[in-house]
Amino acid sequence: MSKIVDSLHANFRTYSMVIALVVIWILFSILTNGVFFEPRNLSNLVRQSSLIAILAIGMVPVIVTGNIDLSIGSVVGFISIIVAYCQYFIFPGLLSGLFPSFEAQTTFLGISTSMNGVISTLLSIIVALIVGLLVGLWHGALIAYLKIPAFIVTLGGYLAFRGGVLLVSGGRTISPVENTLVEIGQGYIPKNIGMILAILVVLCVFIFILWGRGQKFKYGFERYPITKDLFKASAISAIVLFYVMYIANGYEGIQNPVLIMVIILMIFTYLTNNTRFGRYIYAYGGNREATRLSGINTSFIIFKVYMLMGLLCAVCGVVLTGYVSAGTTSGGNLYELLTIAACVIGGTSLMGGEGSVAGAVVGALVMGSLNNGMDLLGWTNSKQWIIQGLVLIVAVYIDVVSKKKR
Repeated sequence: MSKIVDSLHANFRTYSMVIALVVIWILFSILTNGVFFEPRNLSNLVRQSSLIAILAIGMVPVIVTGNIDLSIGSVVGFISIIVAYCQYFIFPGLLSGLFPSFEAQTTFLGISTSMNGVISTLLSIIVALIVGLLVGLWHGALIAYLKIPAFIVTLGGYLAFRGGVLLVSGGRTISPVENTLVEIGQGYIPKNIGMILAILVVLCVFIFILWGRGQKFKYGFERYPITKDLFKASAISAIVLFYVMYIANGYEGIQNPVLIMVIILMIFTYLTNNTRFGRYIYAYGGNREATRLSGINTSFIIFKVYMLMGLLCAVCGVVLTGYVSAGTTSGGNLYELLTIAACVIGGTSLMGGEGSVAGAVVGALVMGSLNNGMDLLGWTNSKQWIIQGLVLIVAVYIDVVSKKKR
């Protein structure tokens, strides 16, 4: 019983945010006469929140190590404009000259396109990932090895990459982009395939939790009562089925950006909870000196954390370009603030050593729900920013108070 109580206490912030999310949904549903709870609106809400959620997943390890990244909004905008530039100016002419026979229109993922369009999109994604990786390497090297404070390095990146957006774009929107890229940001998974994926996810949840119990037994670790683990698996499965059956399939199906976000969430959940690298991240955030003295290469940990952040900025940049069907000069604007807010609201401590990627996704949904609900009510941007600012301050205050009590 005491282990269950300890678990509830350790994850209190995440659980309380799930409850808060449900309360927000019910409140806005009442205030909007049910419009908020319509499948179409919830589908759009989850799609919009998925961009911030992708970034928040990568930001959690950064904040857990006691660092910060203020540049991610500008990096996303920079990568988005590069992808659009490649799609509009570079690859179409290059590929048409190399493979003129591929210009014939075909059907790919249910949309009319050409093989040149598919190849152009694949090459653009590769370019985006390389740029994101290089940005992560740059930031990681400056912070981890040259010991320049993360706040200064990423603040400089915020300014530099925002300037890069204007430099590459020439101060104007770049469009259109290939249909296959648009499909990544705006497309849907067919409903029958979505149900199959949902069932597979539910099976994986139960298998993973039971496998974890077996591993704990094998190495002599304490285990929670099986009823507690089964309840946890059932709760996660219920959320997955509710989303797929009511929200996604109640409209057009699972959105491609949401599917990408879920895959990233699963990878990072395993990475942070079940790998040596993940344990080192939390150890470093909890006690830097003790971690260093134990022989762990702490500089390399920070370096890898920023590499992962750069890669997720690239993923978000690609999805953003497809979502708006263009590269815009305002792409990624204020994403860094919304991402940090999502992490803090989801239970990640700005003091380091504490946080979860699942909590950050819940935080992104909370922020997205507030924005969506206030839009439906016709509130002005000024009121919305005030409310979001107050929510962030309250979340940080709760974090400070809980840290002091412990």
